[in-house]
Amino acid sequence: MKFCTHCGDQVTLTIPAGDNRQRHVCTRCGEIQYQNPKIVTGCIPIWEDRILLCKRAIEPRKGYWTIPAGFLENGESIEQGAARETREEACAEVVDQQLYQIYNIPRIGQVYTLFRGQLRGPEDFGVGQESLEVKLVEGKDIPWDDLAFKVIHNTLLRFWSEHRAGAFNFMVDSIR
Repeated sequence: MKFCTHCGDQVTLTIPAGDNRQRHVCTRCGEIQYQNPKIVTGCIPIWEDRILLCKRAIEPRKGYWTIPAGFLENGESIEQGAARETREEACAEVVDQQLYQIYNIPRIGQVYTLFRGQLRGPEDFGVGQESLEVKLVEGKDIPWDDLAFKVIHNTLLRFWSEHRAGAFNFMVDSIR
């Protein structure tokens, strides 16, 4: 970071008074430029024994499969963000969303909040602007080698294990 987001002047890397880590601080107005993790929110849309997957039309990992997910926007809750991402990427509406997993990924400054939600119907989806393809799949048909992100791979492995057992548990985990 080179310039203050408040006044546009240059920033310097220093430890502000009362803080314990280096931050970018404006040399003119003193504004502290906090850089915090980004929140990614998404949903596993479920219809009976199948889930909805999207093939990414954008980078990173264009052409790989994932669940509908993306960055949380200002002014929305994580539930609203997960539902919005599902609408944007899969033209689908989900109901009865339940927080399923939180993944911390400190290395890249992201926190994933992933939900489980029920599709309104088996035909209630389509190809959104950020997807090349969207499909309902059973666990045996997941393209495991073509999943876009490790967090999604780990989440879906756990999901199918718990789905077979008939009991879902909330979990917090980290990928280092």
